[in-house]
Amino acid sequence: MFPWFAAGHMTPFLHISNELAARGHKITFLLPSKALLLLQNLNLHPNLISFHFLTVPHVSGLPPATETASDIPISLTPLLASAFDMTRPQVAEILCSACPDVVFYDFAYWVPEIAAPLRIKSVSFTVVSAASIAVIAYPGRRVTVDDPITEEELRKPPPGYPSSTVVLRGCREERSLLFLSMPFGEGGITFHERLMMSYRNSDAIAIRTCKEIEGNFCSYLAKQFQKKLLLTGPLMATPNKMTTTTTTPTTSCLDEKWEKWLDQFEPKTVIFCAFGSQLTLEKDQLQELVLGIEQTRLPFLVALKPPTGSNSIEEALPEGFEERVRERGAVYGGWVQQPLILKHPSVGCFVSHCGFGSMWESLMSEPQIVLIPSLGDQILNARLLAQELQVGVEVKKREEDGKFTSQSVREAIESVMLVEAGGVGEMVKKNHQKWNHILTNPGFMDAYIHNFINDLQNGWT
Repeated sequence: MFPWFAAGHMTPFLHISNELAARGHKITFLLPSKALLLLQNLNLHPNLISFHFLTVPHVSGLPPATETASDIPISLTPLLASAFDMTRPQVAEILCSACPDVVFYDFAYWVPEIAAPLRIKSVSFTVVSAASIAVIAYPGRRVTVDDPITEEELRKPPPGYPSSTVVLRGCREERSLLFLSMPFGEGGITFHERLMMSYRNSDAIAIRTCKEIEGNFCSYLAKQFQKKLLLTGPLMATPNKMTTTTTTPTTSCLDEKWEKWLDQFEPKTVIFCAFGSQLTLEKDQLQELVLGIEQTRLPFLVALKPPTGSNSIEEALPEGFEERVRERGAVYGGWVQQPLILKHPSVGCFVSHCGFGSMWESLMSEPQIVLIPSLGDQILNARLLAQELQVGVEVKKREEDGKFTSQSVREAIESVMLVEAGGVGEMVKKNHQKWNHILTNPGFMDAYIHNFINDLQNGWT
């Protein structure tokens, strides 16, 4: 297993490792040493899953000791990709000595070049939605540094694309994907070229999704790449080892501090808001977010990284905010156990950035869903939930600058929390319950893993 050095990538790689190890397969997992804190408590089979640490070379422009995407702002990600690529000699040495049957990778497009001469099969394992790959990275696009993608091209879905709702709308959204044309890592290739080589040169493509949710997008991609897609299913953590939202290990029980705090509120009344381990809001947007949540008059727990330019979450809050909400609200700048909080009976609404991991967690838990996406794949995930599946509501943003307001945050939350006959809240709750029942049905995940392993063992075309 050789995932990109980010929590949202390493965690699902370990989930599939656990599933494989549970069926007797031996795993060598390559990662930076700093990531061990995130993953060690999620390793359910330490006798079969061994961590092998890579030395992450320093690249000029990165802060000292940078090893994962959580250590840096998103703008420095291309430099981290260079450090990631510079681990190639170490990866080659490990593959040569371990000589596994299969190597799983995502951003390391060069892995097949190492694996093929050693007769090792390579699987390009995608941990983002099939819909986002279908829109932004399908092979019909030509994207190079000299021939960059345009906003107009991103606005127009690819030929044969199977949805009219899971699309980009507005200039701000398209601009968030112009990084596809940027050099990403060593060699001067663009992010788009990197993805295309990862898919084309692999022996198989695997995606962390299921046909019930994204079957039409998977069929489209299989046709585009002329390869069979191997689906792993949602790949959620087992109940006794839940995933985390930052680089701190989790436990099977909710921290006493938050358990006690949440216990004081009535069932299904608390708003929980979290935006993952990488996303950092601007100060004005953080203030609009918490003011909108405050205006609902409902209890809330907000867990976000400090905004750009602030040393702490507290110093960025609106004047007088903490005094006004002291009895019913908490804003926290550290790590929280997101899946366990979502399962607490007092939580009734999840306000999310709609990263792919959070998307699955929202579908497979009971709280109503409100979405505030920022980046390209998050935007498309949000459209999948809000428009295609109609299980949640996306917060409206201004067309001129792509920003949300406290009013739009409040309106979105109230629309799902007020479950009136014939209203939006009733519709999304009913649809959410349907999908939750399907995805959490006993045997659903096992069937996907069984078929996935069978495909790995028997079919590579």
